Amino acid sequence: MKLRRVTVVALIAAGVATVTLMIGLVTNAASAQQRWPGPLALVQQHPWQSFALLAIAAVALAALSQALSESGHESQGNVTGPEDPSRRFVEGAAVLRTLPHDVTGFTNRHDELQQVVVDAKNGGAATVIRTIDGMPGVGKTAFAIHAGHLLAPKFPDGQLFLNLNGHTPGREPVRPADALTSLLLADGVTPQQIPNSDDIWAATEARAALWRSRIADRRLLLILDNAATFAQIEHLLPGTGGCLVLITSRRRLIAPDAAGLQMDALSAADAEALFVRLAGRGHLDPAAVADLVTAAGRLPLAVSLLAARLRHHPAWSAADLRDRLTAAQHRLTELRAGERAVAAAFDLSYQDLPPERQRFFRTLSLFPGLDVGEDAAAALCGVSPQSARAELDALYSDHLLDETAPGRYRFHDLVKEYGHSLGEGDGQEEIMSVERLAQHYLHTIEAANTHIRRGAVPVTTRFADSRAATAWLEDERANVLACVHDCVGRGMHSLVVKLAAAMAPYLRHSGPFDQAAELHRTAAASASRSGSPAAEAEALADLGLTLRLMADYRAATESLRAALARYRDLGDAAGQAGVLNQIGIVDYLTADYAAAAQAQFEALRLCRGTGDLLGQANALADLGMVRRMTGDLPESAVAQEEALRLYRRIGDRYGEANALRDLGIVRSLTGDYAVAEQYAREALAAYSEIGDTVHQAYALNELGVVRRLRGDHEGAVAAHEDALHRYAEAGDRFGEANALRHLGVIHRLRGRPAAAADAQERAVSLYRELGSRGGLAAATTELGLLNDDTAALDRASELYLELGDRCGQLEVLNHLGARHLASGEPHRAENQHEVALSLARELGVPLEEARALHGLAQCHHALGRPQQANRALHAARAIYERLGVPAL
Repeated sequence: MKLRRVTVVALIAAGVATVTLMIGLVTNAASAQQRWPGPLALVQQHPWQSFALLAIAAVALAALSQALSESGHESQGNVTGPEDPSRRFVEGAAVLRTLPHDVTGFTNRHDELQQVVVDAKNGGAATVIRTIDGMPGVGKTAFAIHAGHLLAPKFPDGQLFLNLNGHTPGREPVRPADALTSLLLADGVTPQQIPNSDDIWAATEARAALWRSRIADRRLLLILDNAATFAQIEHLLPGTGGCLVLITSRRRLIAPDAAGLQMDALSAADAEALFVRLAGRGHLDPAAVADLVTAAGRLPLAVSLLAARLRHHPAWSAADLRDRLTAAQHRLTELRAGERAVAAAFDLSYQDLPPERQRFFRTLSLFPGLDVGEDAAAALCGVSPQSARAELDALYSDHLLDETAPGRYRFHDLVKEYGHSLGEGDGQEEIMSVERLAQHYLHTIEAANTHIRRGAVPVTTRFADSRAATAWLEDERANVLACVHDCVGRGMHSLVVKLAAAMAPYLRHSGPFDQAAELHRTAAASASRSGSPAAEAEALADLGLTLRLMADYRAATESLRAALARYRDLGDAAGQAGVLNQIGIVDYLTADYAAAAQAQFEALRLCRGTGDLLGQANALADLGMVRRMTGDLPESAVAQEEALRLYRRIGDRYGEANALRDLGIVRSLTGDYAVAEQYAREALAAYSEIGDTVHQAYALNELGVVRRLRGDHEGAVAAHEDALHRYAEAGDRFGEANALRHLGVIHRLRGRPAAAADAQERAVSLYRELGSRGGLAAATTELGLLNDDTAALDRASELYLELGDRCGQLEVLNHLGARHLASGEPHRAENQHEVALSLARELGVPLEEARALHGLAQCHHALGRPQQANRALHAARAIYERLGVPAL
């Protein structure tokens, strides 16, 4: 490669020299001032021809340069090879920035900062953990954030901040499982990739394993703020890698291998310097300032509040502020010792607010979530968004709020608790405020749902598109769930039910599913307490659907049947139809095809009675899948085609794509490969249009199968590998297993047994983990073929028989026939192929019919029946030619 580059440079240099010489010659010749000797005289005699030759040479040289440049680019790509997934991941992780704004009033703490700087330097390949404890208001969070911004360049793979609510008024400490979900989402994991389980311990362990595997060998700064106990943060700690973890807590946490750092109050000099800087005065009485910071316990929070008061009152002197602070201290006598130092500063700040701002402050402290936006604050406090914006900005200026992001604000825990204490006794006003907030969330969620719910038509301008709607739901998810929890505590059960139902479409698609399941259980309990069977039925139906998505089929069936009983008691046909459809899907997934068909027929009957076109289409589509699995291919096609017409009639692109994909599978089985590929492509286009990456992968998988059947192994591999990549990104393990299995088939056909076996064994592991007997049967079949294992083929046949999957049985019968023939048992082989031939003709699967005939021809030949062998072989070849596929 180096020699080639040197050669290229030499050629270009020679070319440039030649062109330069010719330019000189042409110019000289044109001037006719002197004559050149020898052959160069021709240039002078024919100047314009020489100029044309010069132009041709320049063009040729430019073309050569361009070609060499392109060749160099191609060569560079080949040298580096395919994109390294780990490199792509690290580069993506480098944008992780969730630190809040740095604290403007941060002062000194030089010695403490130096310890953390040393931590960052000494980490190396190990993770350093530093616990930071101290009394409320001492500035633990501000210190951690400031240190985070200071050290950010040393941790290029990201800086993450997570509030664990260990001591937040009105909030339960964040569970480790939920904290891990937040960290994984911040690290770019999609909600579907996050492990789910109704067993909270299992979910925590699985998420911790995923978190640690993703951050292994990366340099991350992780700030775990406001921790309650070590148990709360134990699963969040990195397992390896040069990370720095800062943990703040009011308690002294005993964490293994962690260094402790106790935050004390500021020194007198630092506290006074902070006060003077924030007060914004040129000269202040030193004695009065000293008295003020001493009264504030030299705590940064209290010092900042007092300085803000003086800044907003230019006519006051420091002595005036000291007198007012002394009066405030006399009014407050029953606060805990940890709060006493800042209580007077709070009261002084509050008393200094205008009456309307006092009311806004009191009401805002009721906000149940973490950080509040302007619209939610307006709803909670019963003011216009413009007024809310002005009040929030004023409270921020007064140091009573922190701004976490543009337009979003958060209380310090002590300030929030103080605000709570001011509102005690006015329960009705609190209830009205929380109700306004809940109604705000309800209306906004419904506006978002018109963009994400199937069949819904956007009727508001609240969100520009589904992307904006989903972004809002992602931002407000934690706040909405906190609002639900607050409503439960206040006995506002109808709002709990409504909020849970409103969040269902989003959580159904985005997860995490265990969080959704907990929400729907809460809603069902609230509906039961409030005596609302209709709401209870809806909550149980949402819970059943969520449990199905979690693959907890037994619990899903229990919940769905409980919902069905309530809908029947109410005479709600639409509710019954929706639940029956879900029950049928669960029956399909558990291979109870008779029960699945019955449930879908009943759902279809009810939907036709109510005129529900979407419900009819869903029941038909799911019925078509059941018919395909039981080998009734003509009826499967009829059901899917009718579903497709209905989906197109109501404009449901998602349903249309599903129907096209399933129709493609049926057409593939019946040998209509061109149509099958067309349907797979149309489904892929539809899924791409609506942004459904998971189902794009399913369509790609079906496209790969059709390409393989048509002999296009390269195209099939490309489709399956693309699908596998998408499944892995989305965390769809069932789809991942399917893609691996199909890739294994192609490896076998291309004579790569080791790669084929590896793919099938990985698929088997996933199928077993998921409890997919159908997938296990298919992968077991392939392993039997690879290992010449008749027993494995027999096990697969038994599985297909248990499942009622006649198409699967048919394929195994032909494989068993080939295996018996290879083992010198032509009579047994003949029996298997004859049964396969009969079944293939009954089901209408021409490819397996051709394979059975081909196998019979070989059996006849082995048994000395040449005429019968020729007839069978001729019939098999005729089918292969009609299908346009290569003969075996």
